[in-house]
Amino acid sequence: MWKILSFVVALPGVGVCMLNTFLKMQHHSQDQPEFVPYPHLRIRSKPFPWGDGNHSLFHNSHVNALPTGYEDSSHH
Repeated sequence: MWKILSFVVALPGVGVCMLNTFLKMQHHSQDQPEFVPYPHLRIRSKPFPWGDGNHSLFHNSHVNALPTGYEDSSHH
């Protein structure tokens, strides 16, 4: 019974989710949103123990902003 359900319900469900994600990414712009320096975000009470202390461990310069704004990313 569970094998039939996994082939009839689960696999088509995964396929529909993949199609939905693919179609939404086609219309998604790659521009960074405008940086708004909200005071409750990106609070640094002490520096991170790695790197320069300002970048998080999984920092992505195109997506994650620093407390002063986005980094200069002219390669995108």
